[in-house]
Amino acid sequence: MTFEIILLLSIIVAAGIGFGSGWFVKNNIGKNKLVNADLKAKKIIEDAEKESANIKKEKLLEVKDEWYRKKQEYEQEVNSRRSKLQSFEKQLDGREDNLERRVELVNKKEKEIATVKKTYEEKIKQADEKNLHLNRLINEENQKLEKVASMSRDEAKKNLMENLIVDAKTEASQTLKEVRDSARAEAKKEAQKVIIQAIQRSATDHCVESTVSVLQIQNDEMKGRIIGKEGRNIRAFEAATGVDVIVDDTPEAVILSAFDPLRREVARLALERLITDGRIHPARIEEIVEKVNKELDEELIHSGENTMIEVGLTGGGPELLRHLGRMKYRSSYGQNLLMHSIEVSHLTGLMAVELGLDSTMAKRAGLLHDIGKTIDRSVEGPHALIGYDLVKKLNEHPIIINSVGSHHDDMPVEYPIAALVQAADAISGSRPGARRESIEAYAKRMERLEEMAKSFEGVAQTYAIQAGREIRVIVEHDKIDDAMADLLAHDIAKKIQTEMGFPGQIKVVVIREKRSVAFAK
Repeated sequence: MTFEIILLLSIIVAAGIGFGSGWFVKNNIGKNKLVNADLKAKKIIEDAEKESANIKKEKLLEVKDEWYRKKQEYEQEVNSRRSKLQSFEKQLDGREDNLERRVELVNKKEKEIATVKKTYEEKIKQADEKNLHLNRLINEENQKLEKVASMSRDEAKKNLMENLIVDAKTEASQTLKEVRDSARAEAKKEAQKVIIQAIQRSATDHCVESTVSVLQIQNDEMKGRIIGKEGRNIRAFEAATGVDVIVDDTPEAVILSAFDPLRREVARLALERLITDGRIHPARIEEIVEKVNKELDEELIHSGENTMIEVGLTGGGPELLRHLGRMKYRSSYGQNLLMHSIEVSHLTGLMAVELGLDSTMAKRAGLLHDIGKTIDRSVEGPHALIGYDLVKKLNEHPIIINSVGSHHDDMPVEYPIAALVQAADAISGSRPGARRESIEAYAKRMERLEEMAKSFEGVAQTYAIQAGREIRVIVEHDKIDDAMADLLAHDIAKKIQTEMGFPGQIKVVVIREKRSVAFAK
């Protein structure tokens, strides 16, 4: 028991000693921490004050630099504005000087104008006085002239006007002649150059006109089969083809006659197949003719394609190609329409190249210019206008449409290529050997040509020569002078062009001569 109490007291004493020593140590450590913290705080404060002082100095330096820079900019701007103001002041001073000088000039001019005006008014006054005096003198002279001439003023004026009109007409005719001669010489020179170059590069055949086709057969026994019993085969054939079949005494030959070459070709091909087949009766005839018609239609398109290739063109639907193919079986005055169109195409293209125009467009216009002749006769109107409607329907270029419609002056010429088509058409149609004309039509054309020239006053005789390509007009020398002769030639040519249709061109030559005859006895 005592030992436990002693142990317990020992423990309590040890605990008290430990607690006291701990409190002492802790107290000393806390004081050291406070001292250290104060020292650190003072050091931080000192560092902060130093740093703030440095920052303050830096900011003050930046502010001073900025202020100095702004000051320099301001001074520069002030100097610039000051220099501008000085230049403006100089300009204003100069303008003021100019204005002062102008004011002085204006004042001087006003004084001069006033002086001139005064002088002008005095001269007008003097002129009026002289005019009155002159009118009095003129009236006195007119009265004296009327007494001397025994003619009133109006009569004299009328005679003078008539003389002036005659003189004016003579001078106008002479001037017109000179202008026309000069223009004609230049135009003829250039036109001949272009046309000759085009013609020299083109060569075509002469025309061959025919309205019949001769079909050779193996023997004359076939003629009986072609005619058939009581002529039923030949009647059926003629009804199906629209062609007259002539079976005569010509050995081993049958003649097919028709003005339409396309129908004649259908009849020839159909009859050849019937003869080869040997079965000739009305039903077979209709079958063969229908089959040939279809094949020939395909052949027309193929021919149109070949024509386009020959001319060097591309493009065109089946309808256009079909019409081109039909040209192969059309003729005008004995001239094959397709050959004529190809020739016109080449000529137009060559002239277009010489003039710097679109040769491809010119060739196409020349090729299609007579396409209206391939339309069925049930469509009425000039072939140029019919062709115009057709190419317009086929959506051709406006230049080609105008060229087709205007190549016979049925409508105005709007493009240079249209004029070239007219010239090429005339060249192709009027060259020697190009066309044929019946004797009756030729004689009537010559008579009408001479009558039209005789209808003018002062014409004594007229002679149509060179197959109607030239008309020579002999005038009465006492009624038509040299200047009026040129005007008469122009009027006759204009009337022929307006009232008469003809291929190519007609030259009008007016001849004026005075013959003096005496007899030695």
